[in-house]
Amino acid sequence: MNVKSVSMWVGVFFLVLGIIGFVPALTPDGLVLGLFLVDPLHNIVHILTGVVAVFAAMSSVNAAKVYFQVFGVVYALVTVLGFMTGTGLFGLLPVNLADNVFHLAVTAVYLYYGFGGSSSSAKA
Repeated sequence: MNVKSVSMWVGVFFLVLGIIGFVPALTPDGLVLGLFLVDPLHNIVHILTGVVAVFAAMSSVNAAKVYFQVFGVVYALVTVLGFMTGTGLFGLLPVNLADNVFHLAVTAVYLYYGFGGSSSSAKA
């Protein structure tokens, strides 16, 4: 799958995730799917992540790659802080182990498409 397509899918995913976080019926006890800790700021971060991904996907291959590079590094930092502190970004975003593992997976995908990727990731 090319980098623009992945950016679009990731963007839609994060938009939906952020919106779901604001629906009380889908986040009992502040947990999405009963696993992932969220709050309004966390939801806004997910929505902004999705919006930027969609815009990057609609722009160019280079924009999508830069999106994955920048956000890959940011999510890597969030992941490290989350595992080190257990609270995420200096206590601003609540996280738990499920969040940290999710952020680690996001980081891996983002860095792959931002800095590596297959030869098909440069086409579009």
